[in-house]
Amino acid sequence: MDSVGVRAPRAIVVVLDSVGAGALPDAAAYGDEGSNTLANTARAVGGLRMPNLGRMGLGNVTEVLGVPPTDDPEASWGKCRERSAGKDTTTGHWEMMGLVLERPFPTYPDGFPDEVIEEFVRRTGVPGVLGNKAASGTEIIQEYGDEHVKSGKPIVYTSADSVFQVAAHEEAFGLERLYEVCAIAREMLTGEHCVGRVIARPFVGPHESGLYVRTHRRRDYAVRPFEPTVLDVLRENGHRVFGVGKIGDIFAWQGVDSSPHVTDNMDALDKLLEEVRRPDDGFVFANLVDFDMLWGHRNDAEAYARGLEAVDARIPGILDAMVPGDLLIITADHGCDPTTPSTDHSREYTPLIAKIKGIDAGRDLGTRTTFGDIGETVLDFYGLAGACGRGTSFLDEVRGAGS
Repeated sequence: MDSVGVRAPRAIVVVLDSVGAGALPDAAAYGDEGSNTLANTARAVGGLRMPNLGRMGLGNVTEVLGVPPTDDPEASWGKCRERSAGKDTTTGHWEMMGLVLERPFPTYPDGFPDEVIEEFVRRTGVPGVLGNKAASGTEIIQEYGDEHVKSGKPIVYTSADSVFQVAAHEEAFGLERLYEVCAIAREMLTGEHCVGRVIARPFVGPHESGLYVRTHRRRDYAVRPFEPTVLDVLRENGHRVFGVGKIGDIFAWQGVDSSPHVTDNMDALDKLLEEVRRPDDGFVFANLVDFDMLWGHRNDAEAYARGLEAVDARIPGILDAMVPGDLLIITADHGCDPTTPSTDHSREYTPLIAKIKGIDAGRDLGTRTTFGDIGETVLDFYGLAGACGRGTSFLDEVRGAGS
């Protein structure tokens, strides 16, 4: 905080997890031709009401029914193309912070090989596993929940993403025991079987309905970034990194000072505001996971739409909490179109909205050739232009919109 009690301007990046903006040119190779999470969701519900992001240029990024394009946007706008192979959370966030993957993390559509499961059982001491297949997390706990509680065998499953997921009952199996076996799995899964994330999926129940229910005490164990990222560069140069939600987990806490757990998007936005108002210097990096976890993977277009509108309603509060000179970037990490037959991530462009408080005009930032342009812009904002070298800053364009 400076001598008059106003902190120095800071950069803020908000990731709307899975809110894609149209199929990438190579989407067909991933089975995602025709995906457009924003546009298709809007059409599915007869239009979206998002006046705040609309004024900032969201309707200029892609066709969004109910959010028309504007000739006088209050922020700069564009979209980002993913350079890395894959379409998962870890890959998307890493590329934003300057780490491009040439090969995707491995996936297991037919379940994990016997040798992987046998090693997991041996190392953790569990009496075996249930499942070991690609499945919906909400469905597989209903399928195996009773047997899990009786046998003590954790439920292991995956999806189209590179994930090794372990579901267990918080009381019958134990929450800390679940975290322990997931940490062991993370240490074990290296080399050929180096999945992007190991995810602890605790659940409780059955409730009066007879159903088991997942809780918010999920924990992600990401593979550690194998090269320095923008976050490392910031910290090495004296700037703290304040995550919100699963940011710390995604980067295996490398380059992250704090990243409070959140229960849902609204809680994440509450904690985002706390971080934006911090008096000390630092970069704020937030993830809003409900779009992906609750609605995209369940093909719930109606809830997805309502979630978009709820976040839009919070935008004025974020802008009010910012100080003049703060940079706000709103983007996504991949798509997860809830209107397609697939329940998995989709290979899409991501929206890009960028605004400096005090500049109420915007420019077309075009189509960026890598998510890494976001990280380079953050470094440029902190006077570290070119320190990562894996993207092109658009900071001058955003600043120039006010001239």
